[in-house]
Amino acid sequence: MEDLIFEKAKKIKLLLLDVDGVLTDGRIIYDSHGRDLKNFSVQDGLGVFCLYKAGIKTILITAKGSGAIKPRARDMRVAEVFKDVLPKSKHLEKILKKYSVTNEEICFVGDDLVDLSMMRRVGFPVAVFNACTEVKRLANYITFREGGRGAVREVAELILKAQGKWQEVVGTFDV
Repeated sequence: MEDLIFEKAKKIKLLLLDVDGVLTDGRIIYDSHGRDLKNFSVQDGLGVFCLYKAGIKTILITAKGSGAIKPRARDMRVAEVFKDVLPKSKHLEKILKKYSVTNEEICFVGDDLVDLSMMRRVGFPVAVFNACTEVKRLANYITFREGGRGAVREVAELILKAQGKWQEVVGTFDV
C-alpha cells in the first residue's frame, strides 16, 4: 500500500485544498461584528510554501467564502482561490486546462461531504485524520494529523519526498 501511495504522490503537479477542516480545524469563530475568524497552522502554511519552492502549485477551493482566506493564501504563495463553490468539482475542467495537468496529476485534500465530488475526480484523493467516513472511504491516503493541525504539511512532505525534492527544499532554508 505504501508503494501505491508513493507512486501516486510522485505524479502530483497540483495540490487542491479545502479550507475549513483541512487548512483550519473546522471551527468558525464570529467576532462581535459578525466577521468570521479562522485559525491556520503555521506548519501547514510552510508545507504549502515548500511545494511552491519546488514548483508545485496549490489552489484553495472552499464552499464558504471568508475574508481571512485571501491573506493566508497570499502568505503561502497559493496560485488561486475559489470561494463559495458547490459542487467543488465545478471548476475542475477549467483548472485542468489552465494548469496543463491531468486528473492523475492532482492531489485533493478534503474532510467533509462537500468534498466528495472532487475526491472522486482526482488521481490522489486524501482525507485528513478527522474527516467524515464517506470522505475516508474515497481516500487513497488518510493523514495521521487532523485538519488544521499539520495534515497539509504531512501531505506536502509526502509529495516532496516521493518526488525526491524534499532535501533540496530543506536546503533552501539552511543557508
